Amino acid sequence: MKLSKKQEPPVHNEPKTRPKEPEKHKQPEKPKQPPPIVKETKEQPAQAPPKASTGTKTADSAKATPSKPASTEDAINVIITFSKAAQNPGLQQKFGVTVSSILRLSSVNLNFYIIGNSEDQDLAEKIMTEAAAGGTKVSFKVQRLNVDELAQKLHTVVAKAQSHFSAGKGSYYGDALFFLSLAIHRVFPESVTRVIMLDADLKFKADIRELYAHFDQFKPDNVIGIGNEMQPVYRHTFWQFRNQNAGTRIGEPRPKGLPGFNSGVVLLNLKSMRESTLYNSLLTDEAITQLTDKYNFKGHLGDQDFFSLIGMEFEKLFFVLGCEWNRQLCTWWRDHGYQDVFDEYHKCEKPAKIYHGNCNTPIPDD
Repeated sequence: MKLSKKQEPPVHNEPKTRPKEPEKHKQPEKPKQPPPIVKETKEQPAQAPPKASTGTKTADSAKATPSKPASTEDAINVIITFSKAAQNPGLQQKFGVTVSSILRLSSVNLNFYIIGNSEDQDLAEKIMTEAAAGGTKVSFKVQRLNVDELAQKLHTVVAKAQSHFSAGKGSYYGDALFFLSLAIHRVFPESVTRVIMLDADLKFKADIRELYAHFDQFKPDNVIGIGNEMQPVYRHTFWQFRNQNAGTRIGEPRPKGLPGFNSGVVLLNLKSMRESTLYNSLLTDEAITQLTDKYNFKGHLGDQDFFSLIGMEFEKLFFVLGCEWNRQLCTWWRDHGYQDVFDEYHKCEKPAKIYHGNCNTPIPDD
């Protein structure tokens, strides 16, 4: 999970220029659950919108119980990472757009989990209160996830993933945050069964309830809902495997190819993640090493690299969201060697329901 992924070409074992394309391959199960992490929670009632019309529900949040968050039957659970934000006005502005667009359009109550330190979380609550004052018909809560405890808990689960799917920059705690989604089912209480995990650089154009409804479309083997990457990122990252396996689907655009995933919008079925022997087996050192070796893969985009890699081998684990639910706006790769194929990845014929301003790309005004 990344706040704003600036998609620059990886520096690990990759060519400096676009590699030569191959000609045409054949495409080639439960660990014990550790106790859930202790969460600090805090109620944050929304503000009633000014000049509310008759029948508009004001947002007086129900009391939050620290050890037992509201179930998804009462509210939609939403996780947003808001880290190192105090000295980053750009991030604050993007976060404000994200939460205000969610609150303005939502028809269902919301349970926000904010990942950051106490200063970040204070700031997030202030921004959300201001956003709610601009207009919302729903109640929402703000619950805090302790960043230090979370990073320590994740270290035992994702240390190996970090070595394969990060550029090695930044502090240990900062890096660990980018891997939360891989093992969140191991740190959340079992009473929470479904969560939506979002980047902080989004703008909703539709009710989040419509997004949440995709959970009901999951097939039995699906544990995660996620949209495809809309640039030839993984065409590039899997360049060595592609050159050695002519005709592979790996890195090719949809509908026939496997372009990889973008983790700006992720639906996590925590119940299914806990119960899936296959998914949990892929979180081991041995499984990650086996797959990265098989595909000659070295990533730098955190969780979405992991999801993309295992999705090449085990498509059935993923429900693929339509492009309209994560309409990525970044066009960096168009100007860096892939102009001829860029539109095959970037096109989306449906009107956007969520804009994603990745790599600091401006989001269109209403």
